[in-house]
Amino acid sequence: MIDPFTAYRIFNEDRNTVARFVECQPDELDAGEVLVRVQYSSINYKDALAATGAGKVVRRFPVIGGIDLSGVVVASTDPRFRQHDAVLATGYELGVSHDGGYAEYAQVPAAWLLPLPNGLSAFDVMALGTAGFTAALAITRMEMNGLAPANGPVLVTGASGGVGSIAVDLLAGLGYDVSALTGKATEHAALRALGANKILDRNTVTCGTHALEASMWAGAIDSLGGEWLAWLTRTMHQRGCIASIGMAAGNELATTVMPFILRGVSLLGIDSSQTPMELRRRVWQRLATDMRPRHLVRVAHTVEFSEIPQWFPRYLDGRVTGRTVVRIGA
Repeated sequence: MIDPFTAYRIFNEDRNTVARFVECQPDELDAGEVLVRVQYSSINYKDALAATGAGKVVRRFPVIGGIDLSGVVVASTDPRFRQHDAVLATGYELGVSHDGGYAEYAQVPAAWLLPLPNGLSAFDVMALGTAGFTAALAITRMEMNGLAPANGPVLVTGASGGVGSIAVDLLAGLGYDVSALTGKATEHAALRALGANKILDRNTVTCGTHALEASMWAGAIDSLGGEWLAWLTRTMHQRGCIASIGMAAGNELATTVMPFILRGVSLLGIDSSQTPMELRRRVWQRLATDMRPRHLVRVAHTVEFSEIPQWFPRYLDGRVTGRTVVRIGA
């Protein structure tokens, strides 16, 4: 039996979303076959939307926040996991409609858990976290669609963010010619250090208005959406592919069918939350082997569990670069 523990729970009070630290009883946790002592979680843009109510992310109140976690199994009724196993979980319903990683303990369905890949620590997998998994999933899906380093340059938009910075690192490590689009002039040197060969200033790029613009990219990972995603569709090489992973600049897409029927462009939607487990395992295995990030320490910084409320506004304002790892009980 475990003692009462600290959790960061999100409530709906008088039709307002509020979140605070609470003392949680073990029997208050959502059902799940595996009880995990959480060591690390992370902060993602989705976590900031959920905790502040800035986005309609939470589907059930109250809920413990945190859409990912790593830790050690305390107890399990599922034979796939045993006491002391090191595990991780990202996505599914964590922090949305099932208690998530912002707590000293989490009770998780066994079907959502993965053993830690060999060579990655509990810290490493949360330095990657949902953002790193999303970046790796995007690359894997694009390569399944035919992308290869010989095809030409790959652009990463929102390159200084959590997904973007890891995507730059992963792509460069795989031998791609990486370009990075960012609105933060202070991050140019950091992006070059991660492996970007070319930096595009988001504040000076002209998107154009033609149905097809000059072809520039063999592939792209886009976290912006809106006019930027539309521009990407118009500037892809023949049979180029785009992985759409976010909508920081808007959720509308105003484009034509021309890039798709004249250049054979593919637009791949990346849903990291509901990725089938077989593909999920494959992606995490790649993150531990051929796609292992070279600069994870450079990208990630650590904050204490008690500090997370002050970080959410920074995410919403676009003031955060790289990855934020939350030390829960390490």
